[in-house]
Amino acid sequence: MPAALRLRLAVVVAAAALAVPVGGAAPAAATVHPACTHRDCPAAYTANSGWGRLGYPTTRAWHAWPYGQANFSGGRYRNLNRQLPAGGVYYEYDVNPRRQGARRDAYRLVRDSGTGTVWFSPDHYNDFYKM
Repeated sequence: MPAALRLRLAVVVAAAALAVPVGGAAPAAATVHPACTHRDCPAAYTANSGWGRLGYPTTRAWHAWPYGQANFSGGRYRNLNRQLPAGGVYYEYDVNPRRQGARRDAYRLVRDSGTGTVWFSPDHYNDFYKM
């Protein structure tokens, strides 16, 4: 048996033993909630309004925010773990404004640019609340 075939067979056997599909990791078990019921949804709605006023930028950049603060648009969200509906073109936005250059927290908005649907994730993509 050729070495390349033996290697491929070993990978398939190892992946089966670990219950991981060949060619990629298993999807994360994120919870997608049908409505925004998290205690911090009001902040997410406020941030979504601000991003809407800016036209939902699609590049990674800092943006001026009210009261001398800034907020960050993170660019394309690739939905690699397939938590959100397939086929969407998603962009991510920070929820909490701060001084420009400050460390980002885990609160994100993810918007489907095709449908306009927005999800709030208070824990860096472990849970999604549809807004």
